[in-house]
Amino acid sequence: MTETEKAATGKEPHGLVLVHTGDGKGKTTAALGLALRAWGDGLRVLILQFIKGGWKYGELHAIQALAKSSAGGTIALRQRGLGFTRKGNVDAEEHRRAAKEALDEARAAITSGAWDLIVLDEINYAVKFGLLDVSDVLALLDARPQGLHLVLTGRDAAPEVIARADLVTEMHLVKHPFQKGIQAQKGIEF
Repeated sequence: MTETEKAATGKEPHGLVLVHTGDGKGKTTAALGLALRAWGDGLRVLILQFIKGGWKYGELHAIQALAKSSAGGTIALRQRGLGFTRKGNVDAEEHRRAAKEALDEARAAITSGAWDLIVLDEINYAVKFGLLDVSDVLALLDARPQGLHLVLTGRDAAPEVIARADLVTEMHLVKHPFQKGIQAQKGIEF
């Protein structure tokens, strides 16, 4: 909430912790939709990606275009991961280092006062794959100022994180085209 909104409503901002988890598709997409709404309402939005790195995909291009626009608030997307942890030739220690650097950047952003909404994309995966400890994520929640909204995405959110969240949405897989051998579609899945 901006100072103008605070003065107009007479209310202190109450930031929320939101978790998008589950085995279904749409966790990042939902978080990016929320980021788009917040940007459109003039909020300052940061999206930090803990796993996805080096990919060039539709939402990255869209966010870059929004960032250049004079409409809405401020929006930035920063890819900090090294890509999928179980594919490729990146050493596990390099993945841990990249996740630790993203964690440090998240902590600095959370405490900076520069953002109204921060999306920590795939941070739940970073915990699941042992790149971060759940205590690292809980420390971020402890550092969060009262007015900051924080969104955490990724499968298998830790029970401790779920317990601390204000809103938890679990995406449940019912059916997926990959089950029929249909590959990921550009503009739909990436």
